[in-house]
Amino acid sequence: MVTITPDIKDKIEELRREINYHNQLYYVLDNPAITDEQYDRLLKELLEIEVAYPELITADSPTRRVGGEIQKGFKAVPHRLPMLSLGNAFGEGDLRDFDRRVRNNLPGEEIEYVVELKIDGLAISLWYENGLFVRGTTRGDGEFGEDITTNLRTVKAIPLRIAREIPFLEVRGEAYMSKEAFVKLNQVREETGEQLFANPRNAAAGSLRQLDPKVTASRNLSVYMYGLGYMEGLSVTGHAQGLALLKELGLRVNQQHKVCKDIDEVIEYCQRWQGQRFELPYAIDGLVIKVNSLDQQQRLGATIKSPRWAIAFKFPAEQAITTIKDIIIRVGRTGVLTPTAILEPVQLAGTTVSKATLHNQDIITQKDIRIGDKALVQKAGDIIPEVVQVFPEQREGNEVTFSMPEICPECASPVVREEGQVAHRCTNEYCPAISREGIIHFVSRNAMDIVGLGESIVTQLIRAELVKDPSDLYHLKYEDLIRLERMGARSSQNLLDAIESSKGNSLAQLLFGLGIRHVGERAAKILAQQFGSMQRLMDAEQEDLTIIPEIGPKIAESVVDYFSRQENRKLVERLADSGLNMEEQTQLSQTAAMTLAGKTFVVTGTLEGFSRQEAQRAIEELGGKVSGSVSKNTDYVLVGENPGSKRDKAVKLGIRILNEQEFTEMISIEE
Repeated sequence: MVTITPDIKDKIEELRREINYHNQLYYVLDNPAITDEQYDRLLKELLEIEVAYPELITADSPTRRVGGEIQKGFKAVPHRLPMLSLGNAFGEGDLRDFDRRVRNNLPGEEIEYVVELKIDGLAISLWYENGLFVRGTTRGDGEFGEDITTNLRTVKAIPLRIAREIPFLEVRGEAYMSKEAFVKLNQVREETGEQLFANPRNAAAGSLRQLDPKVTASRNLSVYMYGLGYMEGLSVTGHAQGLALLKELGLRVNQQHKVCKDIDEVIEYCQRWQGQRFELPYAIDGLVIKVNSLDQQQRLGATIKSPRWAIAFKFPAEQAITTIKDIIIRVGRTGVLTPTAILEPVQLAGTTVSKATLHNQDIITQKDIRIGDKALVQKAGDIIPEVVQVFPEQREGNEVTFSMPEICPECASPVVREEGQVAHRCTNEYCPAISREGIIHFVSRNAMDIVGLGESIVTQLIRAELVKDPSDLYHLKYEDLIRLERMGARSSQNLLDAIESSKGNSLAQLLFGLGIRHVGERAAKILAQQFGSMQRLMDAEQEDLTIIPEIGPKIAESVVDYFSRQENRKLVERLADSGLNMEEQTQLSQTAAMTLAGKTFVVTGTLEGFSRQEAQRAIEELGGKVSGSVSKNTDYVLVGENPGSKRDKAVKLGIRILNEQEFTEMISIEE
């Protein structure tokens, strides 16, 4: 047995402190004190000692930055407080309207605003327990995010341990890729024949959703943290104070922010950065304005989607003049023909634009768009480029008027425009383009989320007659995939694993993936929750659907029509035979669901039989909601060991306190 001496322990701790110190200087403060070679020698020395004494390795060691195992997928994690999206302001008038709404809701009060750069990246949430980084997620749908902890550990700007052992701290921020790193990444991808990323935001998002954390580690990502989420053991009164605290804790905070005493200062600051944004080494698409006082934020509250105390000022769209070289047609999964302008390549918002959607014939006619025209195009943020207008006075006489085709360019079937609709549609429901786009939708991120099964692979599978509909994906074999272009042994096996893993996805994901007309993600989730199984939904009549809130006649008619078709029912049967989940995983009896409907809980202290996440999930599945703070609107406070001040406040307000046994009895569901 190897003896661990105090000298060895001291040396490991010394190396870790030194490496963490230089990580802070380099990745957080942008002020390195040693060369890369010197840093690498320190890391190598620490790694050699840890290899010799593996029992001394800790989770927050600098050597733990890159995990070795490839992940199977990303599980959904509930946010303790919702990560809401922001409303948008597009000019001075919108900002003054925002200020007026704030002041009307806080009459006579002094109001300060904090203005920050809006980094164009991927929103993330970091969880620290007793100072140690334990989890990182994406924003997701605002209620649930994807657990990308392993990948975020590879981002060296994220400290694995913060400066204070705070019981629990959630920090929110933006992961991004610098302009320089983006250019280098695309150069490498171009040389290897891989598809290029459209912009730094897509590159950052794609890098953090890699199943292999070593790929993420190679992408040179960074972060800026912009706010506090749920926390325990801290008292903060203002947003600017919160930013200072984050910096004090060793987290990376963008110093380009300003406290403004009124909306005039806000507008001046926004206008300044509108002209300076391209000087930055990273992309921004606007600024974020927040009420500074956290008390005022709480009293202003939020709508379903956005806080009333914050708004995003979006920069006006960049515009450029180019030439429309051609107009092509793409047939979508519902048979709709979409015209797209092929442009003389032009730079917009830091990216090369060569295509712009024209949407439909009515827009082409209204704007009098012709092949060969000089056109004004724009691209706001990462929105799809569009043709704003053409310049008829610059025509030379050889421009060509465009009309939608009468036959489908994919299958030569008749094209029709239904009365009262703007879309032209292929009449052949077995059109190969419809099948192809339907499969692409089925495997997409918000549907069955089969990582690695992109458009090019789907197209190859169809051409090889290996796949005709989504059910065929679940019968693919290794020898089928290895023959495809750019599919090696590892990528073939990874794809088979991803297909197998998708069988366990939720019923809502499957419903959305089927591509039923008018059924989006929200409607699919509602239908899954209401009916509980695919079979019950398939057997439902239109009246059963229209009584559900948010499910209108159009959706109801479309669902009934879809399942009335024998080929669709057979598709579902084949998917079920392949082992796909056909049941909603969290079915509750109506009585149980009504038990906690509309009730607000606060959870405090350490529970024995539940983690906090499990308790929150149980409450939400029974119709209740969980808040991070006790107020007069709280119905119950669930108390574990060492509850702290939240229990005292509940007693003061006369709110019912539950122990763990009482809570367990409350959430028990009778079969």
